[in-house]
Amino acid sequence: MLKDSKILWVTRTAAFIALLLTAQGVSGAFGQYVTGSLVNLILAVSVIAGGLGSGIVVALASPIFAFLLGIGPALLPIIPFMMLGNLSLVLVWHWIGSRRLPKKPLLRYYIAAVGSAVIKPLVLYLGIVRLAIPIFLNVSEQQAAVLSTTFSLPQVVTAAIGGLVAANILPLLKKVVTPRPEYQ
Repeated sequence: MLKDSKILWVTRTAAFIALLLTAQGVSGAFGQYVTGSLVNLILAVSVIAGGLGSGIVVALASPIFAFLLGIGPALLPIIPFMMLGNLSLVLVWHWIGSRRLPKKPLLRYYIAAVGSAVIKPLVLYLGIVRLAIPIFLNVSEQQAAVLSTTFSLPQVVTAAIGGLVAANILPLLKKVVTPRPEYQ
């Protein structure tokens, strides 16, 4: 039984990574709002359908793939901060998606969507705008302004869109995919 659960975890995680790569590759030309919303949607669904470990792997892989695909800022020093932002979203969805809060899954998902739309942008803003740009990055004022804009309000919008879409499709996914027991 344990072996089967490990195989299921690897399979689900690989499927979410494949979905993430496809979404990033296909939507990259449509800009931050489309790609970011899709990535946040996949992060939320991966942690609910695949468990915390799956969500963490997808969260950490996403900025690396974005960098390799050329759809994010081409600055290696901000990748860890982007990972932390994604990780914060996954942790909010895990914590709120678990049985600790109201038993109604749809309500938990909406609360998680709102919570992650606050926490992830805050982590990115503090990490990138307040820490990385002034300390680690040697960029022009114009590049700093672009990065500051990229990692502020648009992150709220994309986390909210991705989270709200996830909240609405997760109940439908439950009909075809059995979520991890802690998220039911």
